[in-house]
Amino acid sequence: MAIARLQRLARQVKRPHGVCVKMTAVAIMGFCFIFVWSMFSFSPSSVITQRESFEDIGEPVPGRTGLSTSKASTKQKESGKHESSRKDQNLKVESELESKKNEKLTNGSVSLGGKQQESRTVDRKKAQKVKKGAKKLPDAKMEDNNEDEELQNDEMENEENEGEVVDGKEEASDGEVEWDVDLEGDGELVETVDQEDAKKVEDETVESKGTVKKQKLKGPLFDPKAHYSWRLCNTRSKHNYIPCIDIDSGSGKLHGYRHTERSCPRTPPMCLVPLPHEGYESSVSWPESKLKILYKNVRHPKLAEYIKRNSWLVHSGDYLTFPQDQSVYKGGVQHYLESIEEMVPDIEWGKNIRVVLDIGSTDSSFGASLIDKEVLTLSLGLKDDLVGLAQVALERGFPAVVSPFGSRRLPFPSGVFDAIHCGECTISWHANGGKHLLEMNRILRPSGYFILSTKHESIEEEEAMSKLTASICWNILAHKTDDVSEVGVKIYQKPESNDIYELRRKKHPPLCKENENPDAAWYFPMKTCLHTIPSSIEQHGTEWPEEWPKRLETYPDWMANKENLVADTNHWRAIVDKSYLTGLGIEWANIRSVMDMKAVNGGFAAALSQQKVWVMNVVPVHAPDTLPIIYERGLIGIYHDWCESFGTYPRSYDLLHADHLFSRLKNRCKQPVSIIVEMDRVLRPGGWAIMRDKVAILDPLEGILKSLHWDIRLTYYQDKEGLLCAQKTLWRP
Repeated sequence: MAIARLQRLARQVKRPHGVCVKMTAVAIMGFCFIFVWSMFSFSPSSVITQRESFEDIGEPVPGRTGLSTSKASTKQKESGKHESSRKDQNLKVESELESKKNEKLTNGSVSLGGKQQESRTVDRKKAQKVKKGAKKLPDAKMEDNNEDEELQNDEMENEENEGEVVDGKEEASDGEVEWDVDLEGDGELVETVDQEDAKKVEDETVESKGTVKKQKLKGPLFDPKAHYSWRLCNTRSKHNYIPCIDIDSGSGKLHGYRHTERSCPRTPPMCLVPLPHEGYESSVSWPESKLKILYKNVRHPKLAEYIKRNSWLVHSGDYLTFPQDQSVYKGGVQHYLESIEEMVPDIEWGKNIRVVLDIGSTDSSFGASLIDKEVLTLSLGLKDDLVGLAQVALERGFPAVVSPFGSRRLPFPSGVFDAIHCGECTISWHANGGKHLLEMNRILRPSGYFILSTKHESIEEEEAMSKLTASICWNILAHKTDDVSEVGVKIYQKPESNDIYELRRKKHPPLCKENENPDAAWYFPMKTCLHTIPSSIEQHGTEWPEEWPKRLETYPDWMANKENLVADTNHWRAIVDKSYLTGLGIEWANIRSVMDMKAVNGGFAAALSQQKVWVMNVVPVHAPDTLPIIYERGLIGIYHDWCESFGTYPRSYDLLHADHLFSRLKNRCKQPVSIIVEMDRVLRPGGWAIMRDKVAILDPLEGILKSLHWDIRLTYYQDKEGLLCAQKTLWRP
């Protein structure tokens, strides 16, 4: 009994001690767990996870944002890899976020997320090595620059963020680096910065201080592992296929195959436009093409009927000829132009008048004769022009585009054309509230001239036109029926100030609201209102430009950063003179029609002004709006979105120039390869393409061009930048 009692007493004495030991052990384990958790967990703020490589990613997921902290930590816990390096990685990412520098990943980029994408990021990675086996040019060297300036240029060059849509267009928020290659080996590799884009980047970087945006993971623009097999387009318009103009499905007669408005296919065409059945031959070189072109290159059933009714076109053997003394205007186009100058002496072709828009493109001899007078005439082929006269003008070597003229604005800025001409005009300008004439008023320069010629105008139409022009305060300068041509010509002039608008008794049409952008033109509806005349020195159109050719390098007060415009002009002149004209192997005697697919200030076109070429300056809708500057310099251009097809016939251009175009489309186009297909469509067989961009883009692009049976004439890669020069072949396999 005594022993049993002692045992119970011992157990009672030991019990409290055992409980304390257990509680102490639990507490120690809890502290250890908290310590481990604090050491290896992420901070509460959202960050981007990093990868060492992207070899396991086949295709980038569209619109996929960076992984958040919770998702990233969950995946890393499940995988159980690199657990010991989380702390270092987290500290590294947080440090870089504090310094506001962007990480660009292999085969892709990380761009800031959010709806407006206000803040930007910068690439700090080392330059990509030169592609193995690429052609190098001797003695190329970098310009002696400050190390910090080179780094800043390199950072801005790699910005690839998508622009923001504003008033039917988009404002860019990206910078670029342009470089020059001296193919003779005794020059320098010159780097300059697009100053407008750079300034925008700088401003947005300042505004974004103290903010952290979610970032997107983007893959390569062109898949380097992709293989392409091409088919020919099977459309009713066949070798004259214009994707955003022509209806390519359904039944019906040929006269109904055009859209009434610009309407592109849901998915960009990934087929090749076939050559004419009769075969295609190289176009007649300039200036012989002014007098004759190969008929089979532009052959069309409606064109054959038109030739029979008009003597200014003659089908003779293999050629379509244009007799100098023949025109749609009786007495000849020279007499027609001289009569206009006699009616209004202030119209001095080639001096006071430099840039003209010809509505309808009924007679390309009008633009042909004005070229001899140093006048640049852009012919606008309307959607109901089934004859293909715009194609005839392009084959002859004259500027022309094809565009519907229904309810949307034409893709031009406001107040840029010195004169607008509508010969043998059949447009009912007074219909639908006069919106078409109000569109002419929008794009016509203040004090500019509207020249209208008709043969048989009814009394009712004449009265309606007179009432409409009076309501918008156009002054009729002359009205005369020429005895020789038997054409009635009216010449109107747009007001030069807003004072006359205030004197109108009836405020119809009304003045447009102040917040309506007169330059908004891409898929923007026509307005039945009057935009006010620019009156501030910060607005373009306040003064009439200098006479040509002085206006090419004259910069009015409304142009900001004139020093940068001068530098841009000199930069492109050096590139063209030292590289393009002498070192690429291009026979410039065979080049007449040129397109700059991403024009900025028209520097490339200005550098070619002494050559016998004309340049279509395309300003992408997501880029800064520099098209008014281009027109102010006496050049021509158009707005366009390269995710869609361009408004022209196939085989329109002899040379395409794309300077950092593809890197700007990285986050825009769903199918970037379609841009290459479009280039193949608009380029003539035997034509050339000069592409300057990042090596990561040009390297796979070279393979795509080879799949199209283009000849790669030159590749030059240095660091991350490169030049690719290719020629479209005259044959298809």
